[in-house]
Amino acid sequence: MLNEENAKVAGRVIAKAWADEGFKVRLLADPAAVLAAEGVDVPAGLRLSVVENTEASYTLVLPARPTDLSDEELDGASGGWCWYCELSL
Repeated sequence: MLNEENAKVAGRVIAKAWADEGFKVRLLADPAAVLAAEGVDVPAGLRLSVVENTEASYTLVLPARPTDLSDEELDGASGGWCWYCELSL
């Protein structure tokens, strides 16, 4: 689901949630509907969760293990990629 275009939209959605409390409340309550309205392709039947990190709470997301990489390739990629980190640069 998170292709390059969707990643751009996700960045705009995050910025909008930071600026608009009502939007953030809707995003937390019904993320699939809000993201679909913002142009994100949300596949039918996909369970989607949005959580907010705070000073007192942090969510670490463990992505699904890629099935097309060897153990050696996974070891080399262990630094990972953080779309949020790239947005904040």
